[in-house]
Amino acid sequence: MWGVLSILSPYFLTYNNIFNLVRQTSVIAVVATGMSFVIISGGIDLSVGSIVGVSSIIISLLMVNGVPVFGAMIITLLIAIVLGAITGIFIYEGKVPPFIASLGMMSMARGLALLLSGGQIITGLPGSFISFAQVTVLGLPMLFVVLIIVVGISFFVLSRTRFGRNVYTIGSSDEVARLSGVNMRINYYAIYMLNAFLSAVAGIMLTSRLSSGIPTSGNMYELDAIASVVIGGASLNGAEGSVFGTVIGALIMTTLRNGGNLLGVDPFWLRIATGLLIVLAVLFDQVRKKQ
Repeated sequence: MWGVLSILSPYFLTYNNIFNLVRQTSVIAVVATGMSFVIISGGIDLSVGSIVGVSSIIISLLMVNGVPVFGAMIITLLIAIVLGAITGIFIYEGKVPPFIASLGMMSMARGLALLLSGGQIITGLPGSFISFAQVTVLGLPMLFVVLIIVVGISFFVLSRTRFGRNVYTIGSSDEVARLSGVNMRINYYAIYMLNAFLSAVAGIMLTSRLSSGIPTSGNMYELDAIASVVIGGASLNGAEGSVFGTVIGALIMTTLRNGGNLLGVDPFWLRIATGLLIVLAVLFDQVRKKQ
């Protein structure tokens, strides 16, 4: 894709475009990394975009009202973890299907964002917070550095810890997980709390990048996150996937949009292409399993 776009557009491989492409990828890739844990465990979470939005509003309101940046971040992350725990409770204790439980949380979190903000964009954020998305480390955007840290920790957790092994075991079979001595309650809670936590991290990153709190921010991120995970090689049946594949999937999604904008492609066609990519990725997975 990069090779073709570099031929079709002289602007694609410019420093400014690659810099913006990496920043855009970083936000959605952080959300998709959390979604990786959920999908590998055999679940789904449609609330991630709304948690991005409500996190953006919460941290913005806190900072505008005088709470220090670090304190506002901690409070925002803790609230997101609580929202993730609520989703986990619905799923494990209430036996509500993950699709329905997360659909309900999607509506509640978005409604909370609109309620707290009054439907208005929140501006006047501290300069130190806004500059976070603008600074670079060794030529790399700070948002990308955050992504590297998130991916590194997530890879270690999935591949080197008992919790990571439990995620794959649960995705393979709930019954096998129980017979293997996996504490289902704790692990289900942890999976959805971690997913909400990373969605909040992405919400904070996006707020810094946009220099304001927007109640509708993160809209349709759940689609992008699921697409990134599936295109990256994960199976919606669970027990398969990796965070590195997810990052590649997120980069493909962002490149598709970025290249389309440079070439003047109608954004509605790009949305159609995104949906087609998801279907083709799942279809390829099903064919591979049959073989």
